[in-house]
Amino acid sequence: MASAATDAPNMAEAAEFGSVSRGLRAMFLMLTPNESSFQTVEEVPQYVQQATPFFVGLMVLEMVVGVLRTGGPVVTISDGLTSISAGMISRLPLLLMRGCELSAYMYVWDNFRLLELPWDSAWTWWFTFLGVDFCYYWVHRFAHEVAFLWAAHQVHHSSEYYNLTTALRQSLTQPFTSWIFYLPIALVVPPSIFAVHIQLNLLYQFWIHTELIRDLGPLEWVFNTPKHHRVHHGRNLYCIDKNYGGILIIWDRLFGTFASETDKVIYGLVFPIKTFEILYVQLHYYIHLWKRANTYKTISDKLSTFIKGPSWKPGKARLGDHVDNPKVTGKEVPHDPSWSLCLRVYVALHFMMVLGTYHKLFESKLMLSQLTILGMTSYVLLTLTSLGFIVDQRPSSAFLEMLRCVVMVIMQRYSYLSPPLSSLSVFTEAGWSSSHSV
Repeated sequence: MASAATDAPNMAEAAEFGSVSRGLRAMFLMLTPNESSFQTVEEVPQYVQQATPFFVGLMVLEMVVGVLRTGGPVVTISDGLTSISAGMISRLPLLLMRGCELSAYMYVWDNFRLLELPWDSAWTWWFTFLGVDFCYYWVHRFAHEVAFLWAAHQVHHSSEYYNLTTALRQSLTQPFTSWIFYLPIALVVPPSIFAVHIQLNLLYQFWIHTELIRDLGPLEWVFNTPKHHRVHHGRNLYCIDKNYGGILIIWDRLFGTFASETDKVIYGLVFPIKTFEILYVQLHYYIHLWKRANTYKTISDKLSTFIKGPSWKPGKARLGDHVDNPKVTGKEVPHDPSWSLCLRVYVALHFMMVLGTYHKLFESKLMLSQLTILGMTSYVLLTLTSLGFIVDQRPSSAFLEMLRCVVMVIMQRYSYLSPPLSSLSVFTEAGWSSSHSV
């Protein structure tokens, strides 16, 4: 009995260690086919959701190493919070529906599959790895070469910094168009194996968003690395529309879109947006395309604005050119407005609070009504927007933040939100009671 009692904690610790080990290895595509092949979609772990502690840990490690190596921070509060906010917004649709990529994939598999590869075969696992990465290359390339797809993808390129938080700067709208590129695999590969690899492909791309890893030697020939992906994020002329690969860089070498890192890379959009307002970051390019299309007279030119390259203009080739691009000198300084320490602390604290709300929302979504989820999602969007207004120091930021705080107090009063400290609920109750007694 004593032995059994002693073994139980040891087994629990071993299981926990195994879980942590698998989670960390998933970040670097180091899972074996045996431990990451599943018969049904329901059995597939939520690798991306489970990776949150590793995201945080690696970002903290990058900050520490960055300070030790360069003597300065590798990320600013304004840019880092904007990137994380974009990542939060990109996952909000998952509260209301299953991801478009997996839903469309399962529909094609159920109705049109030509062959059923065995789910428990290592050959199926490796075939899917190559297939998903090959499809991702074309998803990514089309997102740069078709203007209305670029309107979604430009979010990821909008940061003028390059660090691990940049990896989280994802688009709200891109998943609604990227799903079509993966459908050919659905003719032969079970959805459960696809569900694993679509996550592993995304997770791998997190760690390559850093300037601290300079060169990985022979691995650079086959794999996408920080060195290759820095080029992809550059607005230097030699960087534009290069290195689309997800995990493997061989697709770029095969299809002529590879470029080596040479001159200092200047990051961000060709025309920097210089704002941290999250909905503008997400949606501004759709508005730009609409306005640009309205300047043309013919239906052909109006349609071409959306389906040809972002640089296209009448009379130019499909992808346009870069004649009108601002010249990159290498001395460009990222947009980093000065703002007071008090405001920084205020924004950071309220961001942490809404991050907690966001996390609890995903944890308890199965127990909440659609109306409650919609209301809490709207509050998250309102908070992230208001904090962006504060960072931008817009004249209307005080009014919007006051409105947000009123909404926060009301939601706390009716238990839709929890105060960060239970003792703080006393102030909410006191304020609510006094307002009703007046």
